[in-house]
Amino acid sequence: MNDSFTQTPRLMSGQQFRESLRERKPRVFVDGRAVECVADEPALQPGINAIALTYDLALDPRHAALMTAVQQTSGRTVNRLSHINQSSGDLLNKLEAVRLVCQETGCAQRYLTHDALNAIGQVSARIDDARGTTDHTERFLDYLHRVQDQDLTMAVAMTDAKGDRSRRPNEQANVDSYVHVVEKTAKGIVISGTKAIVTGAPYVHELLVMPCRNMGRDDADFAVCCAVPIDVPGLTIIARPAGRPGDKVEHGEALFSRRYGQSTAVCIFDRVFVPWDRVFYAGEWEHSGHLTYSYATHHRHTCIGARAGFGDLLIGAGALMCEANGFDPGQETHLREQMVELITITEGFYACGVAASVYGRADEHSRTFMPDPVFSNIGKLLLATKIYDMHRIAHYVSGGLIVTLPGPDEDHNPETGARLSDVLRANPDVPYEQRIETARFLEDLTAGYQGGWYSVISLHGGGSPAAMKQEIWRNYPVGNKVELVERLLERGVAADGTAAAAPHDPARPITRNRQPGRCCDTGCTAPGQPIMVDLPSPTGDRASRQKPSSAARIRKWL
Repeated sequence: MNDSFTQTPRLMSGQQFRESLRERKPRVFVDGRAVECVADEPALQPGINAIALTYDLALDPRHAALMTAVQQTSGRTVNRLSHINQSSGDLLNKLEAVRLVCQETGCAQRYLTHDALNAIGQVSARIDDARGTTDHTERFLDYLHRVQDQDLTMAVAMTDAKGDRSRRPNEQANVDSYVHVVEKTAKGIVISGTKAIVTGAPYVHELLVMPCRNMGRDDADFAVCCAVPIDVPGLTIIARPAGRPGDKVEHGEALFSRRYGQSTAVCIFDRVFVPWDRVFYAGEWEHSGHLTYSYATHHRHTCIGARAGFGDLLIGAGALMCEANGFDPGQETHLREQMVELITITEGFYACGVAASVYGRADEHSRTFMPDPVFSNIGKLLLATKIYDMHRIAHYVSGGLIVTLPGPDEDHNPETGARLSDVLRANPDVPYEQRIETARFLEDLTAGYQGGWYSVISLHGGGSPAAMKQEIWRNYPVGNKVELVERLLERGVAADGTAAAAPHDPARPITRNRQPGRCCDTGCTAPGQPIMVDLPSPTGDRASRQKPSSAARIRKWL
């Protein structure tokens, strides 16, 4: 087990990230076989490539201003994806950083590190405030600074196997359906149980173990949050391959997912020892709900940026297919309507992410900036349910060629290849090879294994649509709207004719939620609050930096 930390801050490159994986010896199984070295395992390379890009972009002068940040607690420059947000500007920059990396990778995975660290810092401060101590915050900051100084990537082990969904953790027939504390000693805790759907688990440095639900008093043993090295004794990782490595690579099939992808894993903990300096809480069941809420809000906000990057790929590929088919969407009404709908969906949920950033507020305990929960959940709900429309539109503008095209082996068949290249060419200005490559690229993203995978993670990643609807209703200021209508109906009017500031009536739960700041000229943004600065781009044009040419990005792939 490798558990050493350096004291000198450094930003790793993608290659150094790969080498750092060689220093660790986790117990990993993929496709029913043991993995000897994660860094050399072909089935995991697309996932490693995706995370490696987050390291390289931070060292790229063109992107460093966006991909790095100065951590307020240490004064050190750290990767944006391990930074604790201190302002609306931080939230906006994080959103754009995630969109940038997902324009290249589809899903960069490392942003989970960011979301979990922000949430754990918040709950640590909350526990200390309740107890009148600083122990939890000091422990978290010590861990945070070590993670940032070593430039580590963490996976989030949050979703438990759960067992019988109708029963609480302590009621399960198999106690290992949930990760739980089985022993506490003077040196630390011992945990056992199962976490499912752990994104990127095989090729990260550590796991952040977190509860997946609000725990009750009887579930105290299951209320545990800690950090575990990936190669700790007693941990077994059973993973899926990342992307589609090896799928007709030599002939051009799986053009995207052979290079970038994501592995998910089931992580089984069998009496894993965790020293106290890595335990953020164990048994504080009353704070488990706050941790899951904070993490979900951060993560749903982040998912907006991630899926916007994926939307950029579909917009660019859709435009290239229109061109290759001989159509100009500017002249073809039905294609223009479809492309504008795709743009509207992508930028619509992304705008929710921007609004969530602008209306973000400092957490009352930790001062960590939280994205607005209403806009975060609306944006995530939109992308979760509109992902299928995004695929439908990509299919509409592309035509049936993306799935009816003969396989790539036929391109090299001397008896059919020349004839196919002649009859399947459409726009005389677009070579046959470019048309076919774009069609196969879209097939990979929307109509094959990878397309189905993106649909499922978009729908359920970060929580189900039902969970987002619950959070929207719980946080939306319906009470303000009720008071507005009652005032117009001349209810609750003061003696002098002005609107009365009626207090909340506990008997009327519909008026529970209020957000008075949303009604003023400046909204929830306090005067002088830091906001995102205009970051330089190679062209000097902020718009081109924020939304670089989708078609250009796809051409780079092809």
